Amino acid sequence: MDVRPYRRGDDDDAMYEICLKTGPGGEDAFTDRRLLGELFVGPYIRFDPEFAFVVEDDDGVSGYIIAALNTRLFEQRCEEEWWPPLRQRYPLHSFPEESNETRFVRMIHQPPVAADEIVVEYPSHLHIDLLPRTQGKGYGGVLMNLLLDALRDAGSPGVHLGVGAGNTNAIGFYHHVGFTTLSTSATGRAMGMKIR
Repeated sequence: MDVRPYRRGDDDDAMYEICLKTGPGGEDAFTDRRLLGELFVGPYIRFDPEFAFVVEDDDGVSGYIIAALNTRLFEQRCEEEWWPPLRQRYPLHSFPEESNETRFVRMIHQPPVAADEIVVEYPSHLHIDLLPRTQGKGYGGVLMNLLLDALRDAGSPGVHLGVGAGNTNAIGFYHHVGFTTLSTSATGRAMGMKIR
């Protein structure tokens, strides 16, 4: 397997597919194959492509890590440039109320905003997704180290992420690489790591 920086255009579709396949319920839980990627991949590779890295094997890209250097600036740019066309493409009530898509369409119209008390110390944030064929082989740690070095070189003092309460494997991985729990809720937790 090869771990390398993201290549604009070449890797986009594969990253969207990985986001879908590793999303809640997997790819069979969604009729729209682009929606999750539009939320959790697209704005990162558009606004902060220098903080995107992928794992590639003989079958193609099989995992990625992406980040926003400055969460507040990222949120602002999404509001100005990314969400408006998506709100046109995905109006509220685009999907049946009981569908998985409905929850994520609502997020396009009312995007979550990171808590002030987190971004003051951990202004960057990240997402990492690996297909099963890449998991458990150390590539998550390699991707994380590449990203942390890039964020450190760019001057970030800390990075945070969100993880679902039931995702015990991911929580264990994040603890293993040095993240600590910053806050918890019934549905998940925020975790952070100081970079310098």
